Amino acid sequence: MLKKQKFPYLLGSKWTAQQETWGWRHFQVVNRKNEGKWVFAEMVASCDPNVRFWINAKILKDRSQWQAGWQSLQEMAEMQQE
Repeated sequence: MLKKQKFPYLLGSKWTAQQETWGWRHFQVVNRKNEGKWVFAEMVASCDPNVRFWINAKILKDRSQWQAGWQSLQEMAEMQQE
């Protein structure tokens, strides 16, 4: 039986940081790396391809830090009021 891949839709996904991260909020996953039981995503700022970093993919599930897709500041504010 095949082992289910963690975070199968990670590559190419878009994310919005709740707080500015290295001066930006909008990022895209351009690479993934499996290290034992951990999965890491390489994030690249959508407006500056020189801004890139690796993050534990599990952190992307934390809605207090990241939102799936690219959200405007207004959309983010509306989500926090709900």
